[in-house]
Amino acid sequence: MKNLSSSPEDILQAFLDFLCVEKGLSSNTVLSYSRDLKKLFYFFTKEKILWSNAKEEDLIKFIHQQSRAGLSPRSLARLISSLKSFYKFLRLDDIIKKDPAVNLSSPKIWFKLPKFLTVEEVESLLRQPDERNVRGIRDEAMLELLYATGLRVSELVSLKRKELNVEDGFLLCRGKGGKERIVPIGGTARQAIRRYLEEARSRFLKEPNDLIFLTSRGGAFTRQGFWKLLKAYAKKAGLGLKISPHMLRHSFATHLLEGGADLRSVQLMLGHTQITTTQIYTHVSRERLRKVYEKYHPRA
Repeated sequence: MKNLSSSPEDILQAFLDFLCVEKGLSSNTVLSYSRDLKKLFYFFTKEKILWSNAKEEDLIKFIHQQSRAGLSPRSLARLISSLKSFYKFLRLDDIIKKDPAVNLSSPKIWFKLPKFLTVEEVESLLRQPDERNVRGIRDEAMLELLYATGLRVSELVSLKRKELNVEDGFLLCRGKGGKERIVPIGGTARQAIRRYLEEARSRFLKEPNDLIFLTSRGGAFTRQGFWKLLKAYAKKAGLGLKISPHMLRHSFATHLLEGGADLRSVQLMLGHTQITTTQIYTHVSRERLRKVYEKYHPRA
């Protein structure tokens, strides 16, 4: 049991363990909390503030300092969320008697519309892998599946064979916080995956491995490794923009909504906890409509 005499390192580790074990948050989310709170403890050290004696005005000073350092409103909102979660944990565990973060409020976040590809750009990208070799067959299956399902890249590279049902056209995905969701797979992606499993996967397999997609060394893809692969195909397709795996996820959601899908269904397929997160894609559609209107209406 941690107490007021515990070191900042011990208190931080206790909080991170709580996030992993009891809250079930993903490793990436926990890492974000860790970075934010290490900044806080560094600030305390410089200001000669004991972490257990921090007051609301100390936290406000820290937040203002981070804002002046150039942190965006969205990053500041996440930072404040980290502080509130941390001090709520300390208060609930009775490590402190008063929560200095309880009245902190997040800055207003203006929606930043996600970048996405047009249908034509996606089709051009998906044509780039060379189907005459096993690497091209594998890469085509990965790209097709990413666009067909809107998976996060971390979900794609960790997908296991037992989680995929090609015949019935769906997969079981374990997303952020270990939450499970079922996502349908379209016919084109199913065909590409089936071909990869039948003709190419065994060529990458070096030892027993349940992962679907394997590197040339027979191991798992890293997120950075897949990103590098994607950028190479984007360059080959002549897409003059900074592309990322998440852009295909944005494209998946945008194209579904533009095609008439309802917001709730898209929310379930993306694995968003809050529907407000999914609503950003309705802003994308409205923005496109506005641009079309301004371009073609004579009195726009």
